[in-house]
Amino acid sequence: MIPTNVFIHYLNQLNQLLIKIESYEKDLSSERLYFNMFPLLQQAKTAISFSLRCSCPLAEREIVSFSDNNYTFASVFAELEKTQNYLSSIPDAEFRHMEIARVSTAAGFADLKFNAEDYFIMYGLPNFFFHYSMVYAIARQAGVEIGKSDFDGFHKYPLGFTFTDECD
Repeated sequence: MIPTNVFIHYLNQLNQLLIKIESYEKDLSSERLYFNMFPLLQQAKTAISFSLRCSCPLAEREIVSFSDNNYTFASVFAELEKTQNYLSSIPDAEFRHMEIARVSTAAGFADLKFNAEDYFIMYGLPNFFFHYSMVYAIARQAGVEIGKSDFDGFHKYPLGFTFTDECD
């Protein structure tokens, strides 16, 4: 599996999700699920950064960042575009050594060491999806009309479909 393929797909989904969130009737940029959690745009920026924090070491590259200290939709969209372009520029061949590569990282106050596969599957992907899911959850909680197809880009449901009747 090529890590950048996964991240590029879901960064595209994040982009589409953020377009819907930005056009929502209420500004959700600083909304949170809970008082001590990151707000929506910081969750988005953190997900974007995890795509680079994961992919770069697996391609034996220095970790790059296109983040700035601006928490605006324009800034997040610019970061997303630069990140997608960068990830798209990494040749698949740069991931050929993943069977033997080792990656060291920090998680909060913990220093961790992984083989490349575990780093990707057990650390990089879960962290990316955690923050990406928080963007989705904040938007859903606020009332943005989004569903599973907006999250993964695969599911399709007819207009007006709901699971509500099935959950009763």
